[in-house]
Parts: sequence; structure tokens; C-alpha cells
Amino acid sequence: MGVLDTVAIAASSTAATSSIGIGLGVTAAAVGLHLPAIMLLAFLPILGIAGAFVRLNAVEPNAGSGYVWVGRSISPWLGFLTGWINIVGTVVFLSYTTAVTGSAVMQLAGEAGLHSVGGLALDPDSTAQTTAVGLVILAGVTFTAVTGVRSAARFQSALLVFEYAVLLGFCGYALFAGSHPFSLDWFNPFDIPSMHALAEGMVLSVFCYWGFDAAFSVNEEVRDPAQASRAGIVTLFTMLALFLLGATAFQRVLSTDELVGHGAQGLTYFGDKLASQPLAALPLVALLFSAVASLQSGVIPTARGMFAMSRDRTLGPVWGKVSEKYGTPAVGTVLVGSCAAVVALLSLVIHQLSDLMLAAVNAIGIVVALSYALTALAAAVRFRSLLREDWRQGVRAVILPTLSAAVLLALGGYLCYAFYTSTDHLEVDPDNGWFMLLCPALMIVSGLLVAAWAKWVRKSPYFRTGESTAAEQLTTELTPV
Repeated sequence: MGVLDTVAIAASSTAATSSIGIGLGVTAAAVGLHLPAIMLLAFLPILGIAGAFVRLNAVEPNAGSGYVWVGRSISPWLGFLTGWINIVGTVVFLSYTTAVTGSAVMQLAGEAGLHSVGGLALDPDSTAQTTAVGLVILAGVTFTAVTGVRSAARFQSALLVFEYAVLLGFCGYALFAGSHPFSLDWFNPFDIPSMHALAEGMVLSVFCYWGFDAAFSVNEEVRDPAQASRAGIVTLFTMLALFLLGATAFQRVLSTDELVGHGAQGLTYFGDKLASQPLAALPLVALLFSAVASLQSGVIPTARGMFAMSRDRTLGPVWGKVSEKYGTPAVGTVLVGSCAAVVALLSLVIHQLSDLMLAAVNAIGIVVALSYALTALAAAVRFRSLLREDWRQGVRAVILPTLSAAVLLALGGYLCYAFYTSTDHLEVDPDNGWFMLLCPALMIVSGLLVAAWAKWVRKSPYFRTGESTAAEQLTTELTPV
């Protein structure tokens, strides 16, 4: 693959259209009309994290990325945990994006005049209905991911061109046509109502940026590993520009209540406020394309991360099987899609799509912050000698990643504390703090249990040194297709 192919995978994984159409409403519930400010604030530590990824990728390109880098530089246990929570977080993300995709399809059907099928009224806010439709699409994109990353990247590139054209067109028009006056206070983080709102908004914004590192998961399938680094940085700055544009445009058109109240249908409502049909349906089509692309791009890096872990015998051999026809970890890719489908079905105990989204996004935001922080600390440890050799390089390679990691760990810790103290009982409800805390806790505890199995039952050599056993056979198993 080349740089543009890798950008397509990373940009699709970040899913700017979905993040703007859905994530902005969730984030506005925390910070109100300060979406541009929180997006800018969250970008700063993420940029420090990205710098750590680039430096680590330069010395050790590996499909396992953080799993390998943290394992070698800090601790095999923390390295495995980094890889595991990325896997579990992505599976949860895929499960909820499955429902979001189904919702977009049903909204589009409603715009076309189809409101019922066989006497069953179509409800785009029903988790059961949207999940059923989304599972069909998940199966399709999993199949395309099996056939090779280059074909997947080309498919995603076509979707991205349409998405961004619609997003730029509608958001650009909204900047001038919106009825709510522009205010510089939207960019003022000191006006965010509380520390809790700031912490929750930052974690949610980190979730929106999550995905740029998908470029590093295919660094064994690019012509030059440096291309993965360039693709990751290009993707990250592109997302910043799109998020600032989207946040400002939405606030020019929608009030806080409108932002928060429309949930998964926020982008549809935004389009309806700016245009009449059929033009008003274009943002919804873009959301659908974004959701489909993010499903596919979620499957791809997860399967490759598990492929790297299988090479080290920290996971079973089934995840390391490579298709002779396609040159991809085909079995693992299918299994990742299947796991996401199972989680999506289990999520039916939460009956409203908006509730499911909030619970999943908060849980993933916390574990992603932990994963990014550990990877940044791995860079700081590995390159610490630069503090003595070249202080300028030391600042970029050690100080900035360390500060970025500290910010993310502090925010995640504060949010966990706030969840814990917000209630005195547990119930399956995204408004229940203990439930919100239980989700990331289960992801972390399950990782430690699987790591223990890998160390003492599988007797993986990874836990002796933290080194990937693939170091001597780098890039030999996967071949570009």
C-alpha cells in the first residue's frame, strides 16, 4: 500500500462524519456550546501521542504497534494490556457502530417514504431493529476486509471522497447561513461549566480522535514503514480541521438542546435545517458511508493486532493464520466480525440506541486514553537517553509524550472517580456511574486474565522479554494484495 491507501484506512477508522454527526451531540451534553474548545484541547495530548507513535514506528514497525512497543519498553503485562484493550475496545466500537449503521439505513429508508416492512413499523431509534440491519452490513464489510487491505482502502477512499464533499459543503454553508450568532466563547475552555464536564468532554473527544493509529497497524503492508507515520499525522490534522469546522457549523445552526436531543439522528436534523429534500438527505448518506467505512476499518487493524499477538503465542494460533489467496489474516478477520456481532446482540438489553451509544463511548474513551498513555510512556522510556544527547530531541521524544500521557491518565482517573462517587448501587443504565465504570473495568480485568493464561499456560516467550517473536521475520507473513 501507499500513503493514500493508509490515510484512507486511518481516516475511515477515525470516521469524522460519524464523530461529527453523533459524537458532537454526546459531547455537547457534557460541555454545552464549547465543542470547538474541547476539540482543540483534546488535540494537544493526542498530538503528543502521535509523535510517540511516529518515533516508535521508525525503530520498530510492527502490526502489533503499542502491544509490542509497550511490552519491550515498560512491561510485557502492560504491553499485552495495551493490545488487549485496543482489541476489546474496537469490538465494542464495532458492535455499537453496527447499530448506528442500521439506524442510518432506516433513517434513509424513512426519507425515501418507506416506514414499515411487512406491517412492522421501522424505528431508527430501536436497538433491536437497527442491530438486525447493521449485522447484515457488518457481514459484508468483513468479507471485503478479508480480500485484502489494498482493495479495502480503495473502497474506503471512494466513500471518503463523497463523505468529505458533503461534510465540507453543508458545514461550510452552515457557517454563513446559521441563525445562531458566532461567539469566540465557543473556543474558550475556561467557560466549560465544571471539572467533571471538562474531564468527560476530553475523554469523549479523545474517542473522536481515536483511529488515527490504524495507520500503524498496517505498517507491515506498506512499501515503507515511514509512510504509515506520514499517513497517521496527515489523518490527525485532517480530523482536527474537520472537527473544528463541524463543531462550529453545528453550533451556528443548532441550540444545545437540539445538539443533545437528537442523538444518532443529529446529522439528519442538521441537514433538514439547512436544505429541503432531496439535498437534505445527503448528510444522512454521508453518515451511512462513514459508518460502513468505520466498520471495515475497525475490523482491519484489530485482526492485525491479534495476528501479531498470535505470532508471540499470547493468543491462539487461529489468529495467526494467513490466507494463501489474499495474504491477509482471513480467519482472524472473520472472527473479529463475529465477536462484534455477538456483542451487538448482547447489547439488546439496553433498549434505546442513544443509551447504548453513551455507555459504549464512555467505556471506550477511558480505555483508549489508557492505551495511548502507555504507548506514549513507552516512547519516553525507550528514547530517554536523548535528554542527555540532544535536549531538543529529548523534549519532543520524552517530555511531550510524558506530559500527554499524564493528561490522559489524569482525565481517565478523574472520570472513573466521578463515576464511582455518583451513585451507591449498580444497574444496567448509562446514567448509572457504577455501570459506566464497570464497562472499562471489565475490559482491563479480562485482559489481565488472558495475559495470565498466555504466560503460565501458553508459556509465551513474550512474557520473558516483552519482545515480539516476529522481530526476526518482520513483514514475511503478510504480503500486500
